Amino acid sequence: MRVTTAEFIKQYGRLADQALSEPVTITKNGRDRLVVISAGEYDRLMRRDRRAIRATELTDAELALIAKAEVPAEYAYLDEELKDWQP
Repeated sequence: MRVTTAEFIKQYGRLADQALSEPVTITKNGRDRLVVISAGEYDRLMRRDRRAIRATELTDAELALIAKAEVPAEYAYLDEELKDWQP
């Protein structure tokens, strides 16, 4: 659902309730500015947040696990997308 800032201010109660079941995008001058989501959805997204580390911070055991990792067969089609890739 998309609404302007003015619409959001006028209909705050209804749109806040709507955000409990679906994201509400608030626009300003025709551009997306904010997205209102439920606290539960926000918590879920934050739990999925991952920590970034430098490759040099990996332990030898972690590097060994990465070296042994295999791509599941159902994702083999992704190799085609990288076939002509050049840095």
